[in-house]
Amino acid sequence: MVIERYRPFTVMVAVVVVTVSTLLLVWAIGSLPPESPGLSAQVSANLINSGVQAEVTAVLLNFRGYDTLLEVSVLLTALLGVWYLGPFHITSDTPVSGLVMDNMVRFLTPVMILVTGYVLWLGSHAAGGAFQAGALLAGAGVLVQVVRPEWLALRDSRTFRGLLIAGPAVFVLVAAGMMLLSGSMLEYPREHAGSLILLIEAASTLSIAAILTMLFTGGRPHPGAGN
Repeated sequence: MVIERYRPFTVMVAVVVVTVSTLLLVWAIGSLPPESPGLSAQVSANLINSGVQAEVTAVLLNFRGYDTLLEVSVLLTALLGVWYLGPFHITSDTPVSGLVMDNMVRFLTPVMILVTGYVLWLGSHAAGGAFQAGALLAGAGVLVQVVRPEWLALRDSRTFRGLLIAGPAVFVLVAAGMMLLSGSMLEYPREHAGSLILLIEAASTLSIAAILTMLFTGGRPHPGAGN
């Protein structure tokens, strides 16, 4: 076969690429200065204009918001890649239920949702934010799907699919609005920076949670399923 014929060449190219990449990485790390002041001083000096009190949130959602927009988009792209592999199939019709598991879902899920909101709000002045909150909310989604597989039907609804693009969509809308008002993408006015960041993080939390939950399940929804 043609594939077998070119396999040694493919392996050789792969080895060369990996070797060269490793050597370049080692050289790049070795050429770094022993001490670097970084940009912490600039971040601290401009923190008052960011709309938040947490330096990490200020960098991710204000100073380098474009990078975070791409990160959320990468998650969505990863899910689309999983969907491309094939449709979703339920591997077992037997739910992992019982008194303990049912009570766990009943009591833990509301608590995890409340903690998600707290972690999201915490990001404005301490460690927290959309990615941490989204991962926590996704944990609740995974727990529900494991114990109550009949809820998998929700993943085919248009509302749930809308959550997948909520984060990137709000991010892009805010960026477009800033372009029209100030001519600079994702450069928020100081008096509205905090509110805009909270809006973006809230939408991104829902998208991250929905994407991670569906990545756990795997497979794309069946065509025409759900409304």
